Amino acid sequence: MTRAVLSLGSNLGDRLAHLRTALTVLGDSVLLVSGVYETPPWGDTEQPTYLNAVLLAADPNADPYDWLARARAAEEAAGRVRDPERRFGPRTLDVDVVAVWTDDDRPVVSADPELTLPHPRAHLRAFVLRPWIDIQPYGQLPGHGWLTDLLTTGPVAVEVPEVSPRPDLTLESTA
Repeated sequence: MTRAVLSLGSNLGDRLAHLRTALTVLGDSVLLVSGVYETPPWGDTEQPTYLNAVLLAADPNADPYDWLARARAAEEAAGRVRDPERRFGPRTLDVDVVAVWTDDDRPVVSADPELTLPHPRAHLRAFVLRPWIDIQPYGQLPGHGWLTDLLTTGPVAVEVPEVSPRPDLTLESTA
């Protein structure tokens, strides 16, 4: 069995519906879903604001590349079109595999350019860390430490006020 933390983001079209598409595609593997947050764009700032969330999923038969395939399937189901000229550009749905653990609770570490684990920039993204704390308040990002420490004392601390909870918008797992 593997467990995975996946980050969801959408800033085009019906943003909440696109996040829900990811839950539908991931199906029964979804264990926990964070609250929804509205965040400014990261990297390329000339685009609409995002809705972001994080989920924890598990599957006894999934390996890390299965999680990547599922992430891409969710993006495709939401009509994601990748613009090779605009790396951090707008998108209907972005699903990132943030971290994966084996059945004996060891974090998977990978330097494969196709799937680097843990995600190489997760520790720099308040829009990943803040929702993740919703579902794992004592969670750790492998190789980087406690989520709360990263969020309060790390380089993303200045971004935290820009990550706005949206309690009026909810996601629910299908499990």
